[in-house]
Formats: sequence, C-alpha cells, structure tokens
Amino acid sequence: MTDSAELDVTLVDGYVDEPAHFGVPPYISTYPRYAAGALVDAGVPEDQITYHTIDELREEKSKFNDVADADLFVYVGGMTVPGKYVGGTPAEPDEVREMAWVAEGTSIMGGPVRFGVGEENAGAQEMERSDLDFDFLAMADVEAAVYDLVNNGLEGFEDRYRDNEEIDRWGAKGAFVVEQHPNYPDYLICEMETSRGCAYRCSFCTEPMYGDPGFRSAESVVREVGNLYDHGARHFRLGRQADILAFGGDGEAPNPDALRRLYGGIREVAPELETLHLDNMNPVTIVDYPEKSREAIRIIAEHNTAGDTAAFGLESADPVVQEENNLLVSAEECLEAVRVVNEVGGWRPGESPEVAPTYGDEATNRLPKILPGINLVHGLTGEREETFAHNKRFLQNVLDEGLMLRRINIRQVMAFEGTDMAETGAQLAEDHKQQFKRYKQDVRENIDNAMLNRVVPPGTLLKDVHLEYHQDGKTFGRQLGTYSLLVGIPGERELGRTIDVAVTDHGYRSVTGVPHPLDVNEASMDELTAIPGIGKSTAGDLLVDRPHDSAPSVEDADLAKFTR
Repeated sequence: MTDSAELDVTLVDGYVDEPAHFGVPPYISTYPRYAAGALVDAGVPEDQITYHTIDELREEKSKFNDVADADLFVYVGGMTVPGKYVGGTPAEPDEVREMAWVAEGTSIMGGPVRFGVGEENAGAQEMERSDLDFDFLAMADVEAAVYDLVNNGLEGFEDRYRDNEEIDRWGAKGAFVVEQHPNYPDYLICEMETSRGCAYRCSFCTEPMYGDPGFRSAESVVREVGNLYDHGARHFRLGRQADILAFGGDGEAPNPDALRRLYGGIREVAPELETLHLDNMNPVTIVDYPEKSREAIRIIAEHNTAGDTAAFGLESADPVVQEENNLLVSAEECLEAVRVVNEVGGWRPGESPEVAPTYGDEATNRLPKILPGINLVHGLTGEREETFAHNKRFLQNVLDEGLMLRRINIRQVMAFEGTDMAETGAQLAEDHKQQFKRYKQDVRENIDNAMLNRVVPPGTLLKDVHLEYHQDGKTFGRQLGTYSLLVGIPGERELGRTIDVAVTDHGYRSVTGVPHPLDVNEASMDELTAIPGIGKSTAGDLLVDRPHDSAPSVEDADLAKFTR
C-alpha cells in the first residue's frame, strides 16, 4: 500500500467547457480545485501537489518533468459545448495521450466527455471518452475517483459521484490551488457550483445526465468563496447550475431567502471582491413564478457587480422544434421573461432602481446590473426553413420593444451519446449549414449591432479591462465576468495591464474605446478621432493647440465625457 503522505502529485488542467461550467482561462473550473481538495482530504500534503495548465506545458516543456516524476498524475479536461477561446486553448487528444506516455507513476484522467477544439470545436469529433493510454479513467466524478484511488493505495476505485458533504470539504481544502494558476491573482475568475443536474429533459443537453438538481447549501458555497478569497481570489462566477433562480428550492420554484443567504453571505466573506456574476437562469421559472422570480432577480441585482448576464435557454422560437425537443418555453413566454429581467435588473449603477443597491460602484455610465442573454441552438429535431424566420422574428420583437439583451449566442447542436440528439443532430446541422451561416450573419448585422449600441452607448465606462493581445495596430482586452465584451483600443499598449476604458463605438459583438480618463495633452491622433464627433481636422487642431488647461469645448462632441 502507498502512504498518501509521501505521494508527489501533479495535476494538469486541460480545461473544460460544459453547458453550465466554464474552465478555459481566465476561468478556473471546480474540477482541479475539487480534485486537489480530495487529494488533501485523502492525506496528501498541499506542498506535494503541483498544478499546471495545458498552456503552461506547451510554453515550458520542462514542466513535463513534473508529469514524468509524479507518483500520481491527474489530468482533468473535456468539452461538451462549442466555443472560441482567447485566454487558453483546450487540450487535444494527442496532447493528453503524450502526457500519459510521459507519466512514470500512476495516471488517471477525468472530466466531461469530450476533447478537442477547432473552428467552434467542429474539428474534433471524438464524442466518447477513451482512456488515451492512462492507467485509470474516471467515468463519473474525477475528484471522487482520485480520493478513492489514493485511499486504496493507487490500486483502483469504483466509479461514483461525490456528494455535497464531500464538496464542502474538498472545495475548502482545494482552494489553495488557485495560487498556482498562471493567471493568478488579477486575471482569474473562479467558477462556483451551486447545483448540478436539471429537472428538465431538453433533447440535446448533457446536464440531465447528472440527474435531478442537487443543491448545495448557501452556507457551503459561501464557505468555499471565503476560502478562495483568503487565498487571494477576487473574481467569482456562480455558473455551475442549470437555473440560479431555483437555488435552494425544489428544483423549479425560486427561493428568494436562499438567494439572499447566498449573495449576502458571499459579500460578507469577500467584502472587496471585484467580480460577482452568474450564468444560467431558466425563463420558464420567471413565467411560472413571476413574483418570486422578481424578488430573486432584485436580490441578485443588489449584490452582484455590473455587466452580469443571465443566459436564457430559449434554444428555438419555432413551436415545432420546441415540441419535438421537450423545450420548456415558448417565444412569447421568453419575451415576457426578457421584459422582467430588464425591468428589475436592467438599471445601471448610479441610477435609482426600484430598490437601492446594497453594494456596488455608484459611478454613472456603467453597464446594466444584469441583463438576459439568449441561447439559440440549431440542428434540433424538427428544424425547417421556417425555424430561422421564427428566431429572427423573436429577436426583432425584443429590439422593437426597446428591451436589452446582453448576448445572443447562436450555435449548432453537438450530438452526444446519451442524448436524444445522438443520431439526428449532426445530420440536421449539416443539411442546414449554408442557411445557418446566412441567418447568423443577418442577426449579427441587423440585431446585434443595434442591440450593442443600446446596451453599451458611447461614453459607457468599462472598469478594469485586461489587455490581452495586439491586432491591426490595436490592443484588445476584456473585463472579467460572464460573456465579457471584447474591447478594441487604438495603439499597441503593454499587455497584461488593466485599464479603464470609455466606449466610443461598437461593432456586431465588440466595442471600441479609449483609456479613461483620456489626457487630451497626451492622447494620440487615433484616440482623439475615435471619440464621437471629432474628426481628423478637429483632432489636429487639438494636437496643435496643446497644452490644454482643461478639456476643451468642441462643437458636436462631448469631449468632457471621455476626459474627466
């Protein structure tokens, strides 16, 4: 038998992306944190656990030595939804297999069912989990497998799912691992789990594979946030759930008291947090329980940070597709849910909401506190030519009513073994591929463009934009949070820094801006001409007339908005 106190363990994060769980940087998922906590709970000392991301191994080959020399090598990763990634690149099967070959000790892998990335993940079609030459493959929860494997002297384990009592222990004991993430501490957001599983059974989704919702207590989540906060984490996302409104209830009806304990407790243990966002909110809950939902959304908006997004799984506005795929909400019902979130949560810090904010920056010209996002999935059973028209009509209705959507996510279905779409989804997506591309472009040009201008008008202040990369003479960055906007800034600025940006213009899914406050005596020609109402001639005059004692008055341009 192996003495756990003498084990050297290397944990490699290949990143995850699930319907209710982000793990590609700048996010860190629960998997590596819980696995590390399970190791500690099984007797492995913290200082004998080494954590690396797959990108670290790519950039620094010497870190493969940690994989090779470990007594136990743990790999977590896998993708179940498509995406394009800026902060990191998920591991490919060949890379994962190479790590297994390098490992000289015992090796185990686990996580979601899918590997790979590519053009919106279309390039990798391995839908079933294979062992990729690892000694052990966790077919249920990798953290439970790791815990049992160590307790069994590295000789084996039975696949099982962990329970909430184990999460309570492992979440606390594994918080230390965030300090080893290359993005720590400033550009790292911790994904938090409030529940897993779903009460509903949409045809294409993998979340029901976990069964009905299993809610953690508010106190358990708060303790985990507190431990992460004590280890330097300042950014949190309540993303690991099918429906935040159902937290602490029966899986369907909202429980405002539980949400108040959750959000209020987080603010108490993390008083100087910088991001508190969420992800999934089920529109059918708002329709079925309107008053409780309003109270719950009000609580969230009082405690969160600006720019939050509640993703709505409409999936399709076509009634035929809705019926054939067990979708829960009609287009009109979803539109009503959009109205409610706009009314209750769509205010901006500095405005006077229905209930005064408990927390948050009071500065004006900020993003709304919380807005809905809309998820639309194509390739579902029953899809037809009219489906695309139904979806566009729904989005146009939102726009025509003057409502706001923070994000419109349009994707083609990925068909997984174990879902009702396993045989038909890929074929339907292929049959409608060209129509899908035309429709998606139409939405970007005619809906997204106008919507983004409504949500982020010129002058909107985006705090703490992290500068990520250069392209075409510009610097691009994002705030930390749920579905953060891509921001383009004139000139090539030092990467890795964080600056405040005032928005000057917008595209389909991104915005442009200038540093805030902009120093007129230091601003470049490109920065000045980016400000609405200032052309090259006026910008040239501003440059020639330097220095300015204060922001000069410029006809047809509110220059003071960008310089104060």
